[in-house]
Amino acid sequence: MRLASHPLWLVGFRPFFTLACMAGLILPPVWALIFGGQLAAPDIPFGAIQWHAHEMFFGFGWAVLGGFLLTSTKNWVGIRGYHGPALLLLAAAWLVERLAMSFGGHWPQPLFLVANNLFLGSIVAMLLWTLIRHHQRDSYRDNAFFLVMLPAFIVAKTLMLTGGDFTAGTTMAIGLFRLAFLVMLERTLTQFMKAAFQAEILRQPKLDMAIKLLGLVLVVEFLLPRPLAAAIALALAVLLGIRLCFWKPQLALRRIDIGIMYIGYLVIVLQLLVDALGHLTNLVWVGSLSVHLFTVGAMGCVIPAMIIRIAKGHTGRKVVFAGGDRLVLIIMLATLFFRIGLPQLFPAGYLGWIYLSACTWALAYGLLAWRTIPLLMQPRIDGREH
Repeated sequence: MRLASHPLWLVGFRPFFTLACMAGLILPPVWALIFGGQLAAPDIPFGAIQWHAHEMFFGFGWAVLGGFLLTSTKNWVGIRGYHGPALLLLAAAWLVERLAMSFGGHWPQPLFLVANNLFLGSIVAMLLWTLIRHHQRDSYRDNAFFLVMLPAFIVAKTLMLTGGDFTAGTTMAIGLFRLAFLVMLERTLTQFMKAAFQAEILRQPKLDMAIKLLGLVLVVEFLLPRPLAAAIALALAVLLGIRLCFWKPQLALRRIDIGIMYIGYLVIVLQLLVDALGHLTNLVWVGSLSVHLFTVGAMGCVIPAMIIRIAKGHTGRKVVFAGGDRLVLIIMLATLFFRIGLPQLFPAGYLGWIYLSACTWALAYGLLAWRTIPLLMQPRIDGREH
């Protein structure tokens, strides 16, 4: 099949980072127009807010996470990994899910359910197969966390959409993405700081494991008594804060490509503190502060830096953040302020801040797409296959 032999299908990050860039460009402005009443809500059997949350977590978010894990897992266990027709079919399933989530309200229910679950079910099964079949060659013992996390994403999706508890599903999705980010940041920042500054950062196995275990418990935060959930969130925030102090942030912030990942790490700490406070008080923030701290502050800011780095490094190019790459990150930092800071300072202008942050998010991901997708469409420049 000639299509399946195109460079786009050589390795998982290529098609799914492409789809993530396009989703990042399209989804936030569409949601802003729906939220403001300028665009009709999608034709689906649940509410517009459920649609928005699902598409950002399981459309945009899983395009990124899927591309990252399809690429990383093959490296962790030392195999060729999924490519060609397998990736083409996965990408097609992702696109079918987007169609179902926007226009499938009158589809026969069995067809809607298949279309809405085929992508996540397939990619989770494929990733689990890789990790379980080749576990003896796995270079990371703590990949056992992924054996729990991956199927749990299916539970979160089900809770979010199908007669379960939308709030519980959202909380579970955030907890799972947060744990995935903590694992990713723990591994990558160690490498990035050493490469950029020849600096070693603290890696204390007991501390690292305690952080991941607490993160895993918070995946089911909605099942815990509120005081206990607050205590665990606070404990995780404290441990992350302590570790951050030993990770040389004053050095990392000299370079925006690494500094923005530290900012994403710090936002996770702030989100945990807001969560803990929310369990103990009746304080009301404007605009689902906890959710958007994570989605805009952690996911929105860290993801572009990772996409740029992986797209360049894994296509044989030198990982250098040029002016356009740095501009993407600057725009995302501005988006964080527009979406989180301004609504708290000037709540009367909330709808305007939604529009503004959606536009700047789309601008950043549009620029990211323009700079990155051409790299993903070409063979590696160093002559290697993948």
